[in-house]
Amino acid sequence: MMASSSPSPSWTTNLKNYFVSSAHHHHLPGEGKLVRKIDFFILTFCCLSYFLNYLDRTNLMNAYVSGMKEDLNFKGDQLNQINTCFTVGYVLGQIPSNLSLHYIKPRYFFPSMMLVWAALTMITASVQRPQSIMAIRFFQGIAESSTFVGTHYILGSWYTERELGKRSGIFTASGLAGTMIGGFIQSGIYTSMNGKHGLSGWRWLFLIDGIITLPVAMYGFLLFPDTPSTTTARYLTADEKALAVSRLQVIASGSTSSVSTTKEEGGAPVTEGTEGKGIQKSPLTWSFASKVLTSYEWWGFVILWIIAGETESFSTNSLLQLYLKSHPSGEKYTVSQLNDYPTGVPAVGIVSTLFFATLTDFLGGKRWIVGYFIGITGVCTSAMILAAANGRVPVGQETAVVMGAYYWAGAVYACQATFFAWANDTMRHKPEDENSDVFRSVVLAGMNLGSNAVNAWWSILFYGASMAPWFTRGMYAMIATSIALTIWTAGLSYMTRRAERRAKARREDGTGDMQALQKANEGLETA
Repeated sequence: MMASSSPSPSWTTNLKNYFVSSAHHHHLPGEGKLVRKIDFFILTFCCLSYFLNYLDRTNLMNAYVSGMKEDLNFKGDQLNQINTCFTVGYVLGQIPSNLSLHYIKPRYFFPSMMLVWAALTMITASVQRPQSIMAIRFFQGIAESSTFVGTHYILGSWYTERELGKRSGIFTASGLAGTMIGGFIQSGIYTSMNGKHGLSGWRWLFLIDGIITLPVAMYGFLLFPDTPSTTTARYLTADEKALAVSRLQVIASGSTSSVSTTKEEGGAPVTEGTEGKGIQKSPLTWSFASKVLTSYEWWGFVILWIIAGETESFSTNSLLQLYLKSHPSGEKYTVSQLNDYPTGVPAVGIVSTLFFATLTDFLGGKRWIVGYFIGITGVCTSAMILAAANGRVPVGQETAVVMGAYYWAGAVYACQATFFAWANDTMRHKPEDENSDVFRSVVLAGMNLGSNAVNAWWSILFYGASMAPWFTRGMYAMIATSIALTIWTAGLSYMTRRAERRAKARREDGTGDMQALQKANEGLETA
């Protein structure tokens, strides 16, 4: 009599299990409890840090439309030049910041950088000319370069492929929340504190931003868990620390035969596999540099993020605020309206980020689908704004069409979480002798470095403040960029799928060899 097979779970059951992490994919003893702990301590610090990071970045624009432009007598594209100074510092800090995480414990490095940018933010409240802000923002860029790619490196160190997208999405959404809430905070500060103790409302904004960063930095010093192989967190047991290391190696190898242990050697963490070969986590040699620069992961993901980063230009350059500030009809908006109306852009970004991060996890890591969605979004929103600029929408509806386009364009923020999760996923499919943490951290840093290096001049060329309100040149650039992203996504998804198939074949060959060796040993013991 044949045993009846149990029915396959329905898609609704799979969806429910996906959101209840402990009910799905956590097969190892204690794994669900471990994930809940690292969710709390990693995500709370990283999300608060990124929230404050974006609050600081976007509040420069909030201050600009709230009186700073007039108080400091801004001319021409000086606002864009300030953003370029920040971007140059941000670019220079990318790879050194991520490499620093291999020499300085993240629970010391991250909070220290937060203290630096908090101090610089408060100093901004005292400036008397735009040139002073340029110098301050350059050093702020260096300090803030640690947060975004550093966190993606940490997330990739702790979470499996099935878990990573959601966490990356939550992290990215926290930065967008800083963008959204920053407008409301500036409105409140301007209304309640403008002129208090002789300070303008925008100056109070920078002081308050810096002060609220300090307790989050202290939280990081005390409770951030570093990486699985270096953590000394007291809230993790010895078994949980070992599990944090082994469970990702099981995922990467496809079997338990290559579960590794870690030890410290000369102060640098070393990973040992079953063959007893140690892999130095900081192989900063010409050979290592050549391996990075000749890998398809470096060029594929760096160029992907260069292109994708520019599809965010409508939001990162605050074009909706500049449109309202220089409205083509001459209509004047209040300070509160200039700060509040654009908050719809990051609100859409938060929803889009969480939706696609969750969807691509649920679909087994198909992150590439976001590239096609963003390509369509970029072309459509640019066309809507060009139509309004050229009088091809009903009279009186221009503002509604433009605001709708910019709100929709906020959805492109979904690429931040999904594309960095895609890169993390892909590099875990590499053979063990190539899949060092340093390789992954350098590629992640290179992605953000490349994007911001281009953005340093891209924003001036296509989205200068003097080009408001229509930014016609920028609209055509966005259409071209969106088409390029679609093509590049298709090519890179082919390369990653091919690499995964080859890695799977290597793992299967390795597993077969291991099984043969085990049988041989059993035969010797029997003899």
